[in-house]
Amino acid sequence: MATLDWSQCPAVESVPGKVSGAWVFRNTRLPVATVFENLEDLSVEEVMEQFDVTREQIEAVLEFVAQSPKAPVPAQELTSADAHSL
Repeated sequence: MATLDWSQCPAVESVPGKVSGAWVFRNTRLPVATVFENLEDLSVEEVMEQFDVTREQIEAVLEFVAQSPKAPVPAQELTSADAHSL
């Protein structure tokens, strides 16, 4: 399966030693995977309240995925220890 190049998304970052290098929203410790997992059951507003993330952050990530020519990756790949390979 194709993977997204998260390094091209300005709304996220992966810092070695920070959340095991997982892709997180920039300047936070919130993994991108957490938002995707919770958007399956919660509204954007509920995710914003529960995880202290802004609508702009969520929209930036969703827009990046929508504009990507590659297929979305399963959530478990986003949280792998070797997140830099995504």
